Amino acid sequence: MKKWILIIIVSSMLGWTTYDFVISDRKIANQTENVEEGKNDNKESTIGLEVNNIAPDFQLPTITGENMKLSDLRGKRVMINFWATWCPPCRAEMPDMEKFHQDKDIVILAVNLTETEKSLEDVEAFLDEYKLTFPIVMDKNLEVANLYQIQPIPTTYMVDSDGIIRYRAFGALNYDLMVQEFEKMK
Repeated sequence: MKKWILIIIVSSMLGWTTYDFVISDRKIANQTENVEEGKNDNKESTIGLEVNNIAPDFQLPTITGENMKLSDLRGKRVMINFWATWCPPCRAEMPDMEKFHQDKDIVILAVNLTETEKSLEDVEAFLDEYKLTFPIVMDKNLEVANLYQIQPIPTTYMVDSDGIIRYRAFGALNYDLMVQEFEKMK
C-alpha cells in the first residue's frame, strides 16, 4: 500500500513538472515571437531591469547643467552607459561609443558615477581627452546607479523607441557589438 501511494505521488510530481516545463516553454516561445514580430505591448511589460522590461525612468543633469529625462527620449533608440573616469574598461570603450554615436541614429546617455570621482575637473578633462560629443549626465548621489542596481562598470542598456530594454551588458562593449544590438532594435 505504501509503495502505491509513493508511486502515485512521484508520478504526480513528475507529471506536474513535465506540464509546467511545457507550458513555460510555450510562454517563452510566444514572448520571443512577439518580440521578434514587434508585438510586445507595453501593457504586458513591467518596469524593471531585465530584457523586455520597460526601462526605469530617471532624470539627471548634464555636465553643462541641462536636465535630461529618459522618458523624454521615447521614440528614439537609447544607449544608457554607466561609467567613471577611473575605470579602465570604461576608458577602453569610449572611442567606440563616440564612433557609434557619430555613425548611428542613437541617443547615448553616458551616466557618470560622479560620487566616485575625485573631482568634476577629472570628468571634464576626460571628456576633452576623448573628444566626446554625446550627452554626459551626472549621477552625483548614485541614485540612478542604485535604481539600475549597477555592480560592475561599465554597464550598458540598449533601450528601443518604446522604452523597452532590448539588451543589457556588463563590461565594455566594442563598436561591432554596439552596432549589432542597435540594428536589432526598432
